[in-house]
Amino acid sequence: MEKPSDQPPQVNSQSPPKDCSGATSFEWPVQDNLVSLQKMRDQARGGGGTKRVEQQHARGKLTARERVNLLLDEGSFEEFDVLKAGRGGHLGGEKEHLSDGVITGHGTIDGREIFLFSQDFTVIGGSLGEAHSEKIGKVMDHAVRVGAPFIGLNDSGGARIQEGVDSLAAYGQIFNRNVMSSGVIPQISAIMGPCAGGAVYSPAMTDFTFMVGNSSYMFVTGPNVVKTIIHQDISFEDLGGAGVHSSKSGVAHFVLPNDILCIREIRRLINYLPSNNMQKPPFLDLRDPLDRKDPALNYLVPVNPNQPYDMKVLINSVLDGAEFLEVQSHFARNLIVGFGRLGGQTIGLIANQPAVLAGVLDSNASVKGARFVRFCDAFNVPLICFVDVPGFMPGPEQEHGGIIRHGAKLLYAFIEASVPRITVIVRKAYGGAYIVMNSKHIGADINYAWPTAEIAVLGPRGAAEVIYRKEIQSSADPMAALTEKEDYYRKTFANPFLAAKRGYIDDVIFPQDTRGRLIRSLQFLEGKHVKKPTRKHGNIPL
Repeated sequence: MEKPSDQPPQVNSQSPPKDCSGATSFEWPVQDNLVSLQKMRDQARGGGGTKRVEQQHARGKLTARERVNLLLDEGSFEEFDVLKAGRGGHLGGEKEHLSDGVITGHGTIDGREIFLFSQDFTVIGGSLGEAHSEKIGKVMDHAVRVGAPFIGLNDSGGARIQEGVDSLAAYGQIFNRNVMSSGVIPQISAIMGPCAGGAVYSPAMTDFTFMVGNSSYMFVTGPNVVKTIIHQDISFEDLGGAGVHSSKSGVAHFVLPNDILCIREIRRLINYLPSNNMQKPPFLDLRDPLDRKDPALNYLVPVNPNQPYDMKVLINSVLDGAEFLEVQSHFARNLIVGFGRLGGQTIGLIANQPAVLAGVLDSNASVKGARFVRFCDAFNVPLICFVDVPGFMPGPEQEHGGIIRHGAKLLYAFIEASVPRITVIVRKAYGGAYIVMNSKHIGADINYAWPTAEIAVLGPRGAAEVIYRKEIQSSADPMAALTEKEDYYRKTFANPFLAAKRGYIDDVIFPQDTRGRLIRSLQFLEGKHVKKPTRKHGNIPL
């Protein structure tokens, strides 16, 4: 018997192997196909060519592939449909482009799986056609099936005109998936170039929208249409730039000065979020002592009840490592919302900001808060509220703008939320705004108050003017009488002790102990479960 050789069998490359009957069993792959495959891959990865890539860089923008490589962990990207191409425009003359102007696939961020697309402006202006849409739809479907976040990097001229109604149908397919994915997986959009017309509605339906200053813009109708229809000259930036959408419209949740910082902030946001609605957010121990006290908080609230202070001092004091990711920081600044950690656990924080409009609730603040509360509830993020609110913004502008409807959105969102809900009343909590800001009466689990809390129907001066009007008017010195009655009302009602006696406040705590009390409360609320009535969905006052 022959001894087996350690050397691999020698194959004659000129003649294919034969089976035992002498017939050819199979044909060897033609080597030209390997060359063709590599050539096609190189073509797809080259985007629109060197010249257009240089133009992209000249605008201060990264290319689609550079963005993907920067967003994902090194070496983790797996691409889909590299060789997919459109069928060509109905108008004819449209060159076939491999990848069809969008890069799609999956990879990891800090080891966690995510799915994404990145539109390539160097290929047909990143315009969306049928094949382009099919690629995006595929990764969105995968994201839902495996329960992973979905990120879209938008840089597109909009619908591909050459494909006619097919391109519009393609947008519809993406919109359908946005809605079906909502509340199931986190959806994040980054606007890193133009985003106009129907293209704006997909980012608007995702959970968070990032924009890059001076290089991105969003609008339904562009400056040329505006000029034609209403005869107004306006620039791209003034109509739909990052500054407009971050401070006026509220469309953008985050604005960063360049692509690199934008992508870094997306990675940071992902670290606060669960992968899907069946999971809890990731736990991260920052080695911040659970029982850490901050005596400075005992003196945060000024003696003068009308003097402002910065609520962010309290926020940074109690959160782990003073790390706070604020959402919509330039919009409705009288209300602060964002993510942080307490004892390693992700929390969603809502706080009135006394340094801006005295922390009053207006229409924009109400909508901002409601949307954030609903996101946190959908993805198992506990809610912490810091309250210092003198009421709702008065005046005909707010009333005519629908403050009743908008304020009801915040009220509805809090009542609907079944995640752990904890409130700390820091100073003012007056009237309907007190109830809306996660009070015990609308289902908050734990309500604490600082000794500086003022819980009442009206502020002391307004209440005194109503209750003691006749006495004040008949007094020899009305101003002195008003001051006396105001002081009496404040001592009698504008404090937390009456509410604590009624059981509406679970405890009046020392400010320095706030962090420890919040963490302990979160620990025992971890297993909270709420049984809701059977229904298709509620009818939030949109």
